[in-house]
Amino acid sequence: MSFRHSVYIVASPRPRVGKTLLSRVLIDYQKHEGRSARAFDLGHGEQTLRQFAPDDTVAAEIGGVQGQMALFDKLVGEDGGSKIVDVGAESFQAFFDIAYRIGFAEEARKRAIAPVILFVISSDKAAGDAYRSLRARFPSAALTPVHNEMLGPTQHRDRFPTAGRSGAILRLPALAPGLRKFVETPPFSFAEDNLANARHIPIEAHIELQRWLRKSYLELRELDLRVLLGELQSSLRL
Repeated sequence: MSFRHSVYIVASPRPRVGKTLLSRVLIDYQKHEGRSARAFDLGHGEQTLRQFAPDDTVAAEIGGVQGQMALFDKLVGEDGGSKIVDVGAESFQAFFDIAYRIGFAEEARKRAIAPVILFVISSDKAAGDAYRSLRARFPSAALTPVHNEMLGPTQHRDRFPTAGRSGAILRLPALAPGLRKFVETPPFSFAEDNLANARHIPIEAHIELQRWLRKSYLELRELDLRVLLGELQSSLRL
């Protein structure tokens, strides 16, 4: 099967692990690669995705049936372009319960859409349990553990075995402490034109930020290649 585009579900059952930062990078990575991107924000409170990417993000609601149908219909819609879903910790269980119940991953694949789950790992037992549950419930999705290097060394990696369709852990490089004050202030964007006009960022910080962004984009580019290769290998085994 040749996928037309991907749906990236960025999630963790724990708050403040860098999930929204990864979603932001994903949006600008898609644009950098010449693709359109549309994001859906299931987060609440401060530092939500739509605060940083208001032009590309809409708020989503899954508390009622109407909101659930609206979101999942858009994720498997025929409008093309990559989709990113930022699943806040408070929405984690409900989102994946709904996705499992309606057969979201299988439906996406029928429509030549690659379902990719980016699970930002943490060292607590609850995260390991949640990851195992996703692996059992969504075997047709590319379930990928994400190590945010800003949280420290990878711990308990054995709790987060990689699935066949993605093949390796994705690393979100650590940001230098001096960069975080710029990156974590809305509406900062990683888009090339925004960075070029960010006159308040010192030249040294700008260079370091570009270096960090190149590393992050390389990780995402390799992820896309692994998803395609995993699908090819799966097809050859049929």
